Amino acid sequence: MNIILFNPAEVELPLVLHDPRSQHLLQVLRRQVGDSFDCGIINGARGRGTIVAINAEAVTLAFNWQEPPPPLSPIHLLIGLPRPQTARDILREATSLGVTAMHFIRTERGEASYANSALWQNGTWRESLLQGAAQAFCTRLPEITHGHSLATALAALPTELTRLALDNYESTAALATHSLPNPLPTALAIGAERGWTATERNLLRNEGFTLVHLGARVLRVETACLAAITLIKARRGWL
Repeated sequence: MNIILFNPAEVELPLVLHDPRSQHLLQVLRRQVGDSFDCGIINGARGRGTIVAINAEAVTLAFNWQEPPPPLSPIHLLIGLPRPQTARDILREATSLGVTAMHFIRTERGEASYANSALWQNGTWRESLLQGAAQAFCTRLPEITHGHSLATALAALPTELTRLALDNYESTAALATHSLPNPLPTALAIGAERGWTATERNLLRNEGFTLVHLGARVLRVETACLAAITLIKARRGWL
């Protein structure tokens, strides 16, 4: 953790010793009474925390809050539901890269059972967001949805967007060189492991998406996702 994150209600209470954040403070960072550390309120300010007291049950903390971090990069991801471990990787790393939203969608070639995995059913996906934000020294978390159809997710997107979809088969433009003529927020659609169907490609085109590629190599979903985000941020100057 490069920053320790708290929910707003937690900052008024002692942090119990079995909490992973207490363990990180005391065992990894080796902080003692009087020492300070970087902290933040989820989706709020960053600041410095100080250890006031340590007893057998909890750590008592005091906080000095400063300004919140800059806004997230206006990139909206639509991702065909991948296997749970892949989804965890994308949730964590795309949060580190600072995207605004991730929508994990049902696709025609995707594995339907992935939507019912424990990751999505018990809310553990949020842990990956917190890990990604803490890695990036940021408090802001992206919006997350999961389990909607492609059509539903497309209908919910903001109107003013540059719309791009990765596709290895019918795209004729490379993302690295494709013209991005305006600084609009960007929607990036990435299919499931088996790619898009013809019906989905037509739907994407009808919704204003341009099919683009990352080169001749076929990449894993998580690799393609992070490579595309990085290219868009670099070309937009959102670094």
